[in-house]
Parts: sequence; structure tokens; C-alpha cells
Amino acid sequence: MSFRPRRRLALAAMLLACALAACAPSVTVATKPTATRAQPTSTPSGTFAPREYTPQQFRDAYGVTSLIQAGNTGKGQTVVLIESYGDPTIQSDINDFSARYNLPSITIQVLTPLGTVPFDSSNNDMTSWAAETALDAEVVHSIAPDANIVILTSPVDETEGTAGLPEFRQLEEYAVQHHLGNIISQSWGASEVSLNNTAGQQELKLWDAFYQQATTTQGITFTTGSGDSGATDYTDASLNQLSTTATTGFPSDEPWVTSVGGTTLLTNGSAYRETAWNGCPGGASGGGFSQFYPTPTFQQTLPPATLSQFDNRRGVPDVSAVAAPCSGWPVIFLHHWTTIGGTSAGAPLWAGLIAIGDQMAGQPLGFINPALYTIAHSSAAGQDFRDVTSGDNGVTCTLGDSQCVNQPVQVTGYTTASGWDAVTGLGSPIADKLLPDLIATVNGAP
Repeated sequence: MSFRPRRRLALAAMLLACALAACAPSVTVATKPTATRAQPTSTPSGTFAPREYTPQQFRDAYGVTSLIQAGNTGKGQTVVLIESYGDPTIQSDINDFSARYNLPSITIQVLTPLGTVPFDSSNNDMTSWAAETALDAEVVHSIAPDANIVILTSPVDETEGTAGLPEFRQLEEYAVQHHLGNIISQSWGASEVSLNNTAGQQELKLWDAFYQQATTTQGITFTTGSGDSGATDYTDASLNQLSTTATTGFPSDEPWVTSVGGTTLLTNGSAYRETAWNGCPGGASGGGFSQFYPTPTFQQTLPPATLSQFDNRRGVPDVSAVAAPCSGWPVIFLHHWTTIGGTSAGAPLWAGLIAIGDQMAGQPLGFINPALYTIAHSSAAGQDFRDVTSGDNGVTCTLGDSQCVNQPVQVTGYTTASGWDAVTGLGSPIADKLLPDLIATVNGAP
């Protein structure tokens, strides 16, 4: 759920209505206006199907339960969340969330080094950001229940292009300078098409230098969602027009950031499977190839047949996690419950996993991308990742749709495949197997 508020505009209208009416729609708090209530389905016995899950079921699906039972809960670690505006009821919301799902109590630290603006519940962007903030915090708390959470809020709305990016960069610099935490989760982004200008390129140079320094010398791990617009993305801050050509977004395209694509989580009893998220009920996993960044070293070791797609470009995403609203997260924000999906749920999920990994390692894992790809080429790949080999992220949008106001869009997109693909990356985590191997690989084991 790469949920930037502007990308959450369509969702925002529904979220606001639901907050006021106390309804509980399934919505995509993400990089696209796909806010649709997931309709219940009748599933024959023995069939894998999506559903709305509890935090415990997500922990089971991703191999986290046994880690927690062994005391690996993220204790002593801190995840930093970067948000516009924030959720004015976040402490009350997390209290209710914890009580409902039998999670330990937590006191969330909210810092506003750039100042604040009054929260206006009639403002769709602010309401959407409140939902995003609650989602991020509640996902982290579900996965790493003893990890600390620090929320840094900006008084500026991040939309498309450079809008809000300087402020977010200042917040992340503040987090690193003040040693607030070793993991920074970013559930937001801007399309490359909106940053393909002088101002955009200058801003990205500042980010690139910051990310490189923070990962390599400060041991920070950055996560982000790959976006919810499939193989394309928005050209405008009002989210009225998708690009007619394939594109990806920032910071998902940043080599120093771990990009998380989206899946639909299916279950049959206690067994789980995943397919690429495309629909169910709306949106699709962001993924593709960057026009800004060349293929990083850690991806150059992919098999030749896979690498032939890259054309010396950074491929995204790196990994994946559940994103489809029909298999979404229960969330409480502004005192009301709802169900939310999108790739921006994957960013805090992976952030929570890294908090557990940092605890297990006794030190920050830092820049994990090279280790992830090393594992993917090893004999451990099959047990560490759930390879997603079904689905694609193509986009069809007809003229007059809310995302295609000015012209229709038909982007073929990419298909899933064995190993890495430009929809779900290397696959989803099987944490109880992946994290020990990740720690060993980061520490230099072959």
C-alpha cells in the first residue's frame, strides 16, 4: 500500500464517509484511487481463496509465529514511519487494535520537527493520511509486537513530482541524525513521469546521496511499497490520468531501498498461497524498470534470461507481500474499523520483519538488498521465499474512468515467473527460514 494521500484521493472519499458512518469497507490505501468494498464470496471446500485476515493469520502465512514464540518479537528495535499529517487518534487507535488482537500495549512516539497544521477531518487528504499512518503502525505492531514505533509527520502533503519530497527527506535525515531507529518504512511515492524534469532530478540526487550514506555507514534499512497502479503510474497530482506508457516510481526505484510488490493472499484452511495482485477488487502491484537508475550490482547476478529484460535499468520490486484489499489488513483509524490493502502495507510488514532480524542478529542488518539476491541464487531460495508465479500487473483503463479522465490507457505490463519478476520480485518472505539466512548472508556467510 504505497499510499500517498493524493494517491489515496479516491480512497479518501470512502474512508471519510466510513469514518463518519462507522462502516468498514475494504479500501486500497495506496498509490491509486481504487477504493472498493471487497464483496464476500462463497468458496467451495478445498479451494484456495482470498479473505480478510487477522494479524495472527498474517503471522502464520509469513512464518512469523514460530519466531515470536521463540522470543523474537522486535524487542529493543525501533521502526520509523514517515507520514504527512499523521493520525491524531493514533495512540487510542493502537490501544484498541492491541486489545482486539491480544497484542502487547505500546506507546507510539510522534515527532513533528517541521511543525504541524490543524487536522481537518473534512479534508480527504488528511483523512487518507490518518488511515495510512494507522495502517503502517498497526502492521508493524502485528509483525514485531515488541518493537518501538516512531512516527515523523510532515505538515506538507506529499503528492506527485517534488511536492512534499523535500520535507520527507528532512524528516528522514532527522531520524538518522538523531538515531531514532534502524528501520525506516516509507508508504508513499511519486511517479518517475512526474519527476522527469530538472527540479525532480535535482531532488532525487539529494535523496540518492542520503540513502547511500544512511545504508552504508549508518546501517539503516529502508522499505517502500512498489505502488498500486500496476505497470504504470499517475502523471498528475490530482490522480486523474495514468501514464499511457509503462513507468515506475520513487522511492521504489531507488537501489538503496527495498521495494515491496503486492500479492493476493489465498488460503485453504491453514495452507497459504499467493498470486500477483491485479484487481480483487482494484489496483495492481507496481513493478517495472526505472528510467533513472541503472541495474544495480546486486541484480546483475540474475539469470541471463531474466536480466535480458532489464536493458541496464533498475528492476522493481525486490520482494513482495500481501496487498489486495480482498485479503487486506484490519485497521482502526480515527476510532473506526476498516479493511485496507495496497503495497504500502508491504513496506511496514517487511519493516517489522527486519526489526525481528535486527534483534536476532544483535545488530542492524542495514542494506539488505545484496543479501536478498544472494539468497535467491542459493539452494535456500525455495524455503526462504514463496515464489509467486501466477498473474501480471497489466493495466486497462477506458476514457472517462476516474484514473483516465483525459485519455484511455492500455499498458501490457509484466507477468510473474519463476524467480525474480517485475511484479512480485523474488517473492514473499517465509520469515522463520529467511531471517536466519539473511543474517548469515549479511554477515558474510556464503
